Amino acid sequence: MAERKKRETFSNVPSADLQQRLNTTVPHNMPLYLASVWQCESTTQADQLLAGDLDGYVYQRDCHPNADLFAEACQDLHQAERAVITSSGMAAISLAVLSQLQAGDHILVSNQLYGRTTLLLTSELQRLGVTHSLIDPYDLESVRSAVTTETKMMVVETIANPLLRVIDIRGLAKIARAADALLLVDNTFATPAICKPLTLGADLVMESVSKFINGHGDVMLGMLAGNKEHWNRVEMVNAAWGFASSPLECWLACRGVSTLTLRMHQASATAQAAAELLAGLEAVELVEYPGLENHIDHELARDQFIQGFGHMVTFRLAGGREATDRLIATEEIPFCPSLGDVSTTLSHPASTSHRGLSESQRAALGITDGTIRLSIGVDPTEEVLGSLSKAVKRAVE
Repeated sequence: MAERKKRETFSNVPSADLQQRLNTTVPHNMPLYLASVWQCESTTQADQLLAGDLDGYVYQRDCHPNADLFAEACQDLHQAERAVITSSGMAAISLAVLSQLQAGDHILVSNQLYGRTTLLLTSELQRLGVTHSLIDPYDLESVRSAVTTETKMMVVETIANPLLRVIDIRGLAKIARAADALLLVDNTFATPAICKPLTLGADLVMESVSKFINGHGDVMLGMLAGNKEHWNRVEMVNAAWGFASSPLECWLACRGVSTLTLRMHQASATAQAAAELLAGLEAVELVEYPGLENHIDHELARDQFIQGFGHMVTFRLAGGREATDRLIATEEIPFCPSLGDVSTTLSHPASTSHRGLSESQRAALGITDGTIRLSIGVDPTEEVLGSLSKAVKRAVE
């Protein structure tokens, strides 16, 4: 190795010899690029890079290699023409509306969205001059009647949180297209391993990567994907509003997504078995899972889903809040107010995701104090069923 030029202070910039060695072979996995800024060779190159006339990197907030690699994976999974990574799922939703809407526009909002999403699309967007109407996305005629001449977007979830209703993506896409509006689908509960909304007519799809796409409970990221005609402002808004992603978290997400199909196959099979087990227990009043033949959207799910029916199961205990507290106290299944981890967890919508709603509003959605949402992981099926049986039994003793 040639002698390295001696310097008084250390620099992280590789020497010419080291750079040559780096260029000789390619690592099998993308390295982690923990760099906030890249060097430019000249003012001309800087001009070209910042103008978008030359591919390359300048500043991490605008783009970085780890985000680009993960975006390519998401683009392929969703069969999209474009994809971009954001700092969270909420940032992905924000990016979608800020890049596509303006003051005076009207948006149709499903009445069964995640609570923070509803807050963003109603109260927050209203402050910016965007009006909204809450819709029942399972009643296509009522959705059609809610459209106005100002309607520019419709926002729904593939599988609703927490009661696991399944939307008719093709039907909603036809309504949106007739109104010259965009259909944005939150696909977090399904993931592209179960459903690919863009192939069914959606214009934009977002994921909370923090959930099952990554699947290891250690990142906070979001993703927005779509096709070229809707992408004019997306990358600029992502940088201007500071929705940038972390290189480390993108690197971890690339690791997670590489096993998505395997994990979802295992989790879906266990979820089906768990739903069938719960349906046979006296202490359980109701089980919601699209894989059950008595689920209201079972046939629609069979038509739209690729493999299995997802890793989420919701059930209602007969004993209400007291029984729920006893079940949680058994610690057979960890109580975690989120979802999509590598291990099975449970959540209580009335005290977490939907706590901002009044009791009557929760009741209208079918959420009671006895409603429990399971996020099935990749644990052995027998272990999950055993823990679930013990927890339910102790909850009603």
